[in-house]
Amino acid sequence: MPTTRTRTRPTQRERSDSTIEELLRAARALFAERGYNATSLDAVVEAAHLTKGALYHHFSGKQHLFRAVYEREQARLSHIVAEAYLDAKPDSWEAVFVGAKAFLVEVLAPDVQRINLLDAPGALGTEEMREINSGCMKMMEEGVRRATDNGDIAPHSVTALTHLLYGGLCETAMAVARAEDQQQALDAGITELRGLFDALAAAR
Repeated sequence: MPTTRTRTRPTQRERSDSTIEELLRAARALFAERGYNATSLDAVVEAAHLTKGALYHHFSGKQHLFRAVYEREQARLSHIVAEAYLDAKPDSWEAVFVGAKAFLVEVLAPDVQRINLLDAPGALGTEEMREINSGCMKMMEEGVRRATDNGDIAPHSVTALTHLLYGGLCETAMAVARAEDQQQALDAGITELRGLFDALAAAR
């Protein structure tokens, strides 16, 4: 009978994926702790137990590495928002509020603030951030559209309302990050957000 060989050595793709994972894990920890400007590539490769050559094989430099970390952060935040949305009444206006609230609550974490709010604008620029965040806005737009279609709120320009809400959330998150009393700023932001959502629901 033919024998089946058991593969024990990782493939080139697996080794490459493992290297990227180690670099991103180390980079995120350092960016969160020290900030973008104070984090050197030497520190990243040392923390990842890799060489500078291994880093440059996958990333062109610190900005490219930060972008990859930021993209992961946005995907993680999107997942948190989507989970909150689905745990509420799906397709409802309330679910959109619950998802928005989950985003603001997550922003209270110092590591999230440092990477996503404080350093990303300077490291990437607003246009690049907008490109990366386009999926988050589309997710909110879909939530607003479904709530409108269900009659939870009166007919609106879905695109205009989405931009208004998304922009307000981003500014509120930044205000929380820069506030002396962040918990108080978060509570105030959520209270005003609740009032806005209730007012739109009442106007239908």
